[in-house]
Amino acid sequence: MCIHELKDWPKFHWSAERIAEPLASVRHRQGRLIGHMEALGFNLQQEAVLQTLTADVLKSSEIEGEKLDAGQVRSSIARRLGMDIGALKAADRNVEGVVEMMLDATRHYDQPLTAERLLAWHASLFPTGRSGMTSITVGGWRDDKTGPMQVVSGPVGREHVHYEAPKAERLDREINSFLSWFEGTKPIDQVLTAALAHLWFVTIHPFDDGNGRIVRAVADMTLARSEHSPQRFYSMSAQIQQERSAYYDILERTQKGTMDVTPWVEWFLDCLGRAIDGAQETLSTVLDKAKFWDRVKDMKLNERQRLVINRLLDGFEGKLTTSKYGALAKCSQDTAHRDIRELIDRGVLVQNREGGRSTSYSLAPEQ
Repeated sequence: MCIHELKDWPKFHWSAERIAEPLASVRHRQGRLIGHMEALGFNLQQEAVLQTLTADVLKSSEIEGEKLDAGQVRSSIARRLGMDIGALKAADRNVEGVVEMMLDATRHYDQPLTAERLLAWHASLFPTGRSGMTSITVGGWRDDKTGPMQVVSGPVGREHVHYEAPKAERLDREINSFLSWFEGTKPIDQVLTAALAHLWFVTIHPFDDGNGRIVRAVADMTLARSEHSPQRFYSMSAQIQQERSAYYDILERTQKGTMDVTPWVEWFLDCLGRAIDGAQETLSTVLDKAKFWDRVKDMKLNERQRLVINRLLDGFEGKLTTSKYGALAKCSQDTAHRDIRELIDRGVLVQNREGGRSTSYSLAPEQ
């Protein structure tokens, strides 16, 4: 039996004693991180937000098995935030849709969450009206015409049903109940609201597809409310992606349990704490990038060189070769080779040990 079939659904309860310490710890770490970031200054704050939101969009899609182009995601977010990051990479419609939803959730966190807003987010995720090769109901609740909504794994004929959602005929009532609670006055912390909203919404599972990405946007929106700020400096989605197996395990156990959701809340708070701690890596990257550009501020670099260096500083996948340089900077291999030689002579790049066709380059270590 799933929790939405219980008589007391959705009257969640939890042990206030067990969650008091982890909730206080998360709140303390939130405040400390925001204080560190606010001390950076506007430009570095924006760079940190760009990195965080890029990771959030990429990892939220990865959880669902969809791999987006990092360059497209970064360009789409930068354009919407009004940031100049050099040449912007054109983004596909599906990338633009995910970015649009995430930014609406976090930049406009103080606007009410309504059914219309949820349906608009869903429509933005599926601009073609399809999920992969399958036609789905877009911008509307699921209708269960092809059978009950189930979370299933395993080969055909030996499927394991992890969870079965409420029948489609209940969705209007369930969504209205959820939204009334979400926007209503309640005597609990907003971080706790994020944990409960995540569980409640994903249990309703109102859409044919995209429920995971939308519920993580709802959680991010709630966390922004908890901080009274649209600035995102940590990614809950990135942390969930790292702990994907544990996430699905605790979710399944909770959805097949009772209205006592203490273990779920504890897991959510612990995961959130690890996400906040992980933001220190983003902070270090941003500071290292700022130090690098300060070190070379008097060096004459062309736009191609600046573009490629920024890509390396942002975490370039694989190794930089002449051909990859040419593709990034949209120039010939001869021009790429000259640019690279100049950067080596100036101590910006170094040639890696591999030679011949495997010749590649990396940023030179700081002296």
